[in-house]
Amino acid sequence: MIPKRFRPAAIAALTVALASGSMLAYSANAETGPREADRATADAFARIADDVLSQRTQALVEDQAGRPGSGPGAAKARMSAQLKKDEDAALQSLRSRKTRLAELGEAYTGADTRVAVEKATVTGGKAVVQVTEQTTLTYKKLRGDEPATTDIGTRYELTLTSKRGGAWELTSIKSQNDGPVAVNEPVAAKVNVVKDDGKQYPDGTPASTKYPATPKPKAKTGGAYDYAAMAKYAEKHWRNYNPAYRKFNGAGGDCTNFISQALKAGGWKSVPGTSTDYRNWWYDGTRQSDSWVGANEWAWFTLSNQRATNLANVYQADIGDIVQVDFNRDGSKDHSMMVTYRSGNGMPYLTYHSTNTYRKSLASIIASYPNAVYFAYRT
Repeated sequence: MIPKRFRPAAIAALTVALASGSMLAYSANAETGPREADRATADAFARIADDVLSQRTQALVEDQAGRPGSGPGAAKARMSAQLKKDEDAALQSLRSRKTRLAELGEAYTGADTRVAVEKATVTGGKAVVQVTEQTTLTYKKLRGDEPATTDIGTRYELTLTSKRGGAWELTSIKSQNDGPVAVNEPVAAKVNVVKDDGKQYPDGTPASTKYPATPKPKAKTGGAYDYAAMAKYAEKHWRNYNPAYRKFNGAGGDCTNFISQALKAGGWKSVPGTSTDYRNWWYDGTRQSDSWVGANEWAWFTLSNQRATNLANVYQADIGDIVQVDFNRDGSKDHSMMVTYRSGNGMPYLTYHSTNTYRKSLASIIASYPNAVYFAYRT
């Protein structure tokens, strides 16, 4: 029986609200109107964010008691009492995630986190700062054929308050990403819940997350689709977006738009027709079908047009296959990802937008969201 589905598609809007920091930068006695922070102040804000985000990253790295640059000359983030407590809990949750990853046969031997300030506005004794983080984690060679690294690009908004003496206290650091938390982000907040419209749509069967899975290799050459081209496209544009397509970050998320681009690069043909009919799939430069950008609609198109079949176990996914997640188990899919690498030992690695991510192991997704519902599609 075809189950009732949710509409419109929901692509997760996941946020994290945690804490930290301080640096000498700005006096509360300065002008009270909003102004752009000067270079020295912006650099100070970047160091504050770098301290917090680097500590989070290092909590995942094997045998790391501290982090590089945490010596006497390093900038340490000053936290309000409550937010310091929240950040301590966040770091503990990341250490627990590291333990779950180890149980799945994954570990990291090194990490590099870099932070840049995109915009910083100061109003009286308060500041709002937009930063981007680029983090590279190095996989430990436990099985022998893991990729070299996984890379993450994330965005945060910091709020800070000027304290006596001109020091800054970081009062919050909130993720601005639409998709699942990065592997170095702590606990995810609740995702948006979409109301059931009472209609029925083709959906598919949830996949088991038991590891290891019975192998189900796919023929990667000689067929109608070029799976290597799909993976190549995704790995080229995971961070450097293709200007030929519009972005949907902040408008529900760019994840399904991104996998649609990669599938088209590998040979998927458009199906013209009205944009709201999920049986159609197309992009024409100024408009697109709902199935091109919506996680649920993409699944309905894919299954109704027999472009793909469901896999019994998510770990059976191979190059060019798609994994989708219903994070809060409300029956509406929230996120879409493409497998761009698979180890000989059966671990798929996923590349996706929102959050911009390169070769993140499926194990790390499941370690972050062990109670989510997963779907795997053999394309």
